[in-house]
Amino acid sequence: MRPGDTLWDLGARHLKAGINWRRLQEHNRIVDPYHLPPGTSMRFPIGWLRIEPAKARVVAVRGAVNVLATDKTPGVLVSEGMRIGIGSRLETGPGASATLEFADGSRLMVQDNSRVVFDELSSYGSTGMVDTRMRLQRGRTSNRVIPAKGPASRYIIETPSATSSVRGTHFRVSAGDADGGDTGAMDATEVLEGKVQVGAQRGQVLVTPGFGAVAGAGAAPSQPIELLPAPALARAATQLDQLPATASWAAVPGATAYRVEVVRDDAPEVLLFESRVTDTNVRIDDLPAGRQRLLVRAIAANGLGGRDSAQVFTVNDQPLPPLTISPIDGQVLHQPKPRFEWARAQDAERTRLQIARDEHFAEPIADMEVGGLRARPEQALQAGNYYWRVASRDGNGRIGRFGNALPFQISDAPVDPGLEPPQAAKGQLTLRWQKGEPGQRYRVQISRKADFSQLLLEQVVDVPQIELKRPGGGTWHVRVQTIEDDGYEAPYGPTQEIRLPCRLCYAGGAAGAVLLLLAL
Repeated sequence: MRPGDTLWDLGARHLKAGINWRRLQEHNRIVDPYHLPPGTSMRFPIGWLRIEPAKARVVAVRGAVNVLATDKTPGVLVSEGMRIGIGSRLETGPGASATLEFADGSRLMVQDNSRVVFDELSSYGSTGMVDTRMRLQRGRTSNRVIPAKGPASRYIIETPSATSSVRGTHFRVSAGDADGGDTGAMDATEVLEGKVQVGAQRGQVLVTPGFGAVAGAGAAPSQPIELLPAPALARAATQLDQLPATASWAAVPGATAYRVEVVRDDAPEVLLFESRVTDTNVRIDDLPAGRQRLLVRAIAANGLGGRDSAQVFTVNDQPLPPLTISPIDGQVLHQPKPRFEWARAQDAERTRLQIARDEHFAEPIADMEVGGLRARPEQALQAGNYYWRVASRDGNGRIGRFGNALPFQISDAPVDPGLEPPQAAKGQLTLRWQKGEPGQRYRVQISRKADFSQLLLEQVVDVPQIELKRPGGGTWHVRVQTIEDDGYEAPYGPTQEIRLPCRLCYAGGAAGAVLLLLAL
């Protein structure tokens, strides 16, 4: 009792209809209801308390989630802020999840391919006691339950084979094979904090933190089983500040698979990404901007998920990735050190360039930052297929996410020179070749020997043409090298062989030229 409290005010606040405040007086053996000393304890039978509906509130939703008010009503898409009442059925599709908050602040995260029916969502007036009961018909849930505020508080999840009841804890529950592979898989309860009472038709068991229990149809729950240890994250291979990214970890003995989740760091019941993999790595393509938490746990053969490894990271959506210029998507290049070009994004001061053999960039061949809008890899690229991508870094050192990975190909195949029979006129010979990009120059070498050990001519020109005065007759070898506007010298093109007539044959005839086609 507090100063100013009266039996009739307390009765109006807490007692259900039909229970008069005088019964409360008799139950507590109060002689004078007009003189209630402050600090006096007042007892209320639970059966007398007023019970009110307490709908759950959707605090986060990802993907396609539907709710059905009854079995006969059509489903509607779940949205953030929606209220879900008693008797409703919530269903999540592939890659979808929803997080619900109950009247006492407890939270339920329903993961993908799951179905939950809410059998009881009520509160006992303003006492703070809440009765939450549900059936997980399939799939997985993660639960963070506020410690109970009174003897009538309940938080119960029933699966086809077992019932998990708590009074304040953090635990996970799955019904059968949540991933749809093994139809004979058992229901599982995994306790991370607090204690969970797991009961079935033939018994019950108390599960403590770091342990779990499984139960099959018609069988007693197993004795507590220790959860597998947390996988050791490979820090060097887990770079999540730039997306898409790959997370890697060491294998856990006894694990048959791994579950990877990303949640909000300030609200771990809000699921942003989830995946079940058998390898020890996973690719994460996209996440919203903000501070996130990566969770990785091993899955044992009995279906129990283990302890979580956790890594906090921040995803930046600014500055935006640059627009790419060249090479374009799928372009075939004939230079082992091609030039990559891009535009400058707003607020960007530097650009990070990555080149890899695979589109996931698990092991980049090149990873460099430059201040300009173009760059070449330091090492030559062997012939084959590659991908490249870029990201921007601003003046504060903050780096944004990578843009799309673009494929390209390095080819070492010789290019058909397309030589035409040379013709001579006025004592000179003109050689021409295919024009390259603006700003490029060309180095021409001509030699009697195929290895160019003895040069007749070596000259750098600004235009794709060179004129020779009265060269000697016979066989000559010609090759051309492209020099980029940044000074990069590409490999020489294929050697081309030409046969020239004798000097006396230059006396007349039409103007002549040799056309050399190069891979520029």
